[in-house]
Amino acid sequence: MTGHAVDEIEVDYFDGISARPLPARLRREGRRLWIEADGLRRELDRATVDWPERRTHGARVAHLDDGASLQARDAAAWDTFVRAAGLGESWIVRAQQNWRATAAAALLLIGVLIGGYLWGLPLASRAVPVMIPGRIDSAIGEAAWSGIEGRWLMPSRLPPADQQRLRDAFARAVERAWPEAQRPAYELRFHRSRIGPNAFALPGGTIVATDELVELLKDRDDVVVGVLAHELGHVRERHGMRMLVQVTLLGTITAAAFGDFSTVLAGAPALLGQLAYSRDAEREADAESARVLRAAGIAPSVMVEFFERMNGWRRSDEGRRQGADVDPGIAFSSHPADAERIAYFRNAPAP
Repeated sequence: MTGHAVDEIEVDYFDGISARPLPARLRREGRRLWIEADGLRRELDRATVDWPERRTHGARVAHLDDGASLQARDAAAWDTFVRAAGLGESWIVRAQQNWRATAAAALLLIGVLIGGYLWGLPLASRAVPVMIPGRIDSAIGEAAWSGIEGRWLMPSRLPPADQQRLRDAFARAVERAWPEAQRPAYELRFHRSRIGPNAFALPGGTIVATDELVELLKDRDDVVVGVLAHELGHVRERHGMRMLVQVTLLGTITAAAFGDFSTVLAGAPALLGQLAYSRDAEREADAESARVLRAAGIAPSVMVEFFERMNGWRRSDEGRRQGADVDPGIAFSSHPADAERIAYFRNAPAP
């Protein structure tokens, strides 16, 4: 093909019906293309051909408007033929062939993904719930409640007088912490459970304290108030809805990237129930707990006792058994009693 390398190349022609290729020549004359083979002579306008992008590896296959296709036998000769035909490459194709540009694009993509995960998703999780009415939180909370009632929670065996004493103590603390118009709505429920000493909040304002938690802190109503105030902080900041928004956005982005939308909607409720609260959400709830305790005239440092007793329970035979066998992922005890949180309550200003 010397002297004709840019005007004529050898190709395999597929007619779109048979899987057997027909050896052919692709010849260029101005804007016209000719496909010539034994028993075949076909004229084309080059604009009617779907030309593939140039790439370092892989077959070059051009598709014709009637379903037929052309496959290059020599990739280098094909690329030379296409350039000589005046089919210029876009800057994207040229960049793809440049390792420096590819590396820069990869680094930029990684930076965008990291920035979006660290700042974009949390920002969106705060902004989107503002546009969602509170009744949606309640609906989600009711759906979550139907999934855990009976499975994880049973009717409480606490004496009604003990329940009322704790309800009154918490209500007094809440009344002192906020003016009436600003108090977050909540419903406090006590339940015997299979999850050990725990408290958790559902979207919409339902706060659950287990009998086992009250038993663990039976001589420390002030600590129980602090635990419940932490959960009310989750309600007030709408952490459940924020985490659902964040998980949904992350799942949608991941599905779009990998082409699998089948598990996004199905997995969101499970993620809502099992995903640990973010560190920032825990800090916000801890700050609300400390504020409510101070408003009630209680030193926030009393919460250190909660962490110490929880750590002791986890090391007990019952704690090891329940910790290994049961992990609903929504309870307060699933959040690690780490040194940062203990130090926060120990050093928080007293009333």
